[in-house]
Amino acid sequence: MTDFINVHFLKADVQANVSAALLEDVGDGDITARLIPADEQASAAVITREDATICGVDWVNEVARQVDPTISISWMVADGQQAEANQLLFQAYGNARSLLTFERSALNFLQCLSGTASIAHYYASLVADTNVKLLDTRKTIPGLRKAQKYAVSCGQCYNHRIGLYDAFLIKENHIAACGGISQAIAAARQQEPSKTVEVEVESMGELQQALDASADRIMLDNFTLRDMREAVQLAEGRAELEASGGITEQTLRPIAETGVDYISIGALTKDCRAIDLSMRFV
Repeated sequence: MTDFINVHFLKADVQANVSAALLEDVGDGDITARLIPADEQASAAVITREDATICGVDWVNEVARQVDPTISISWMVADGQQAEANQLLFQAYGNARSLLTFERSALNFLQCLSGTASIAHYYASLVADTNVKLLDTRKTIPGLRKAQKYAVSCGQCYNHRIGLYDAFLIKENHIAACGGISQAIAAARQQEPSKTVEVEVESMGELQQALDASADRIMLDNFTLRDMREAVQLAEGRAELEASGGITEQTLRPIAETGVDYISIGALTKDCRAIDLSMRFV
């Protein structure tokens, strides 16, 4: 598991994301942009129409590079920065046809990833004075897993496992198929001894089994606040504790105050709303 995804390690993912986006949007050519004289030059300004935590600079730059390398972009903000409604985010200069082709794909990435970063920032602000870390999940937009997890980190939340390959998360069906919690943990240790082993539990009895089997992290699935507090006392630091299941902005802070180490929230990535952006020729 990792706390943050660094954008500098996402270069190949950014290129692939943009290539796929342009393929579906531009296809074999932007026929409407051809209405503009081929040598026409233009300048465009992009603003946000609402407050937002910005994310997606590298994706916008890559759209420009793949559409037309002569497009020049001047940024007034950076990833992770707070922007206010009607604030200028960047200006783009270049061939008018190219700018029109560039517009939709660039803004799609910027509004989607800024939406993810913004909701993460909002949730993080609700528990900023506690010791809990808020985690994302694998409930992401297909094809944008790493991009959204990067956006979560721009919003000051943290990354859970990236996929099924970088950490164990042993759930009810895994436990049943392996013959029990201790058997599942033992098998995980044998197969991949260097990887984090997390177990989801649904009762205090299962929590005790996971502690006895030396799980690294234990996910408390839909525990009551009282049971979470008891779980923190029972664990006494022997394993990290993660609260999960139906977390809302109303329940977030009471859960954080139980003393759990982490809270995982699917809404950070699956319920994101795109930020309202606008590009105009100037």
